[in-house]
Amino acid sequence: MAFPVDLRRCQILGLAGTAFLAAGGETAGALPVRDLLHPASAHAALGLVAVYFGLVLLIAAWALLGRLVRGPRPPAPRALLLVLAVWAAPLLLAPPLFSRDVYSYLAQGAMVDAHMDVYAHGPSQLGGPLAGEVAPLWRHTGAPYGPVFLAVAAALSALTRGELPAGLFGMRLVALAGVALMAAALPRLARHSGADPAAALWLGALNPLVLLHLVAGAHNDAVMLGLLGAGLVAALGRWPLLGAVLVTLAALVKAPAALGLAAVVVLQMRAGRSTAKALVTTTVAAAGTTVAATAAAGTGYGWIGALNTPASPQNWALTTLLGRATRALLEHLGSDLAPLAIPAWHALGVVAAGAAIVLIWLRLRPRPVYALGLSLAAVAALGPAIRPWYALWGLFLIAAAAPSTPVRHRMAAVTGVLALCVLPSGGPADTGQLVLAVSGGALAVVVLWQAHQAQLAPALGRAA
Repeated sequence: MAFPVDLRRCQILGLAGTAFLAAGGETAGALPVRDLLHPASAHAALGLVAVYFGLVLLIAAWALLGRLVRGPRPPAPRALLLVLAVWAAPLLLAPPLFSRDVYSYLAQGAMVDAHMDVYAHGPSQLGGPLAGEVAPLWRHTGAPYGPVFLAVAAALSALTRGELPAGLFGMRLVALAGVALMAAALPRLARHSGADPAAALWLGALNPLVLLHLVAGAHNDAVMLGLLGAGLVAALGRWPLLGAVLVTLAALVKAPAALGLAAVVVLQMRAGRSTAKALVTTTVAAAGTTVAATAAAGTGYGWIGALNTPASPQNWALTTLLGRATRALLEHLGSDLAPLAIPAWHALGVVAAGAAIVLIWLRLRPRPVYALGLSLAAVAALGPAIRPWYALWGLFLIAAAAPSTPVRHRMAAVTGVLALCVLPSGGPADTGQLVLAVSGGALAVVVLWQAHQAQLAPALGRAA
């Protein structure tokens, strides 16, 4: 007998999940240095259990909502947006979760506000308590972000005067604005692509990765994707130049969004413009936006060189894993080529991503939104570094334009796995933390099973 599902149950279950996430994050999250607890402390352990308990509840609520969206009476997009707001609410005042990147954003914004070269120097050059909040790996590394995001971070730094709580809240509001743009764009992109707007919102906006990493983690990928979505919506309408401007602004947050300019060109051609005119107008709009945004930010063009910012040696990208394995083999054989293994695999990954993008566009040019989503997914999968939230680059647009339900199911399965892959502190896991995380998740499964049984009992009694 099927588990009874309605929108209110999904809403309450997901709210319980994010509430536990927020509560557990108070002791197990990516806290300011002065508030960090030893992972073995009782409070930190209880917080970690609570986070994974809430995480499994959230994933379950999202999966049940997916059943409802695919059912005979799916909720309207407006109702789904309300669910998103309810689920996100407990995370607004929670500490940063699953990453310490937001501290880097604040430090880099303070550097720009102080007229320091954020591309030539890491946050250590800033000094002070704010630099001390940045993960040690990135304290001596220049910013890998474009001038648009750094200008926003600098404005926030000036507004909050370097106060950490205000800065963290402000950066989360910036991320929320990006998520709002994503949610507004998805139904329009879905209708253009012949997809169900409700299904697009479910996969692309209510996705646990959005709540965990764009809202709770305040990642600037939210701003990139929001501007990218808004630019594509503009290009679908009667404003292709505005579309090119918005997509360029997205790329000046994080570079992968520049692939969206190809979609803007194709959309203009579909509207009747010649290839030459579409290319020229898009190129001129993108160049003009780049020059104007870089001049307004005052950061210079160091962001071009920052595209080569080194990846974390602990990351688990496919090409990095292959590089490590190859290096270990060469070291075992005593070869002098061992140090070149990882760079060589990274280069091969870039070439493979480029080839995949060309093949995708040759085959799917009539479906530019879907082609762009697959292209961004290829960049994330084959790049030199990957984090769970990178999956959202492609998933956001695949949600809006996937041609079949099985594609959405596969993307949903990937989401469920990636949502469980990072500790709330953003740091590496030891055995004890893994045990606590699994315990929290297992406890949630038991609670969900008991709730399932309790719901079935009256129905079975009536049937008897």
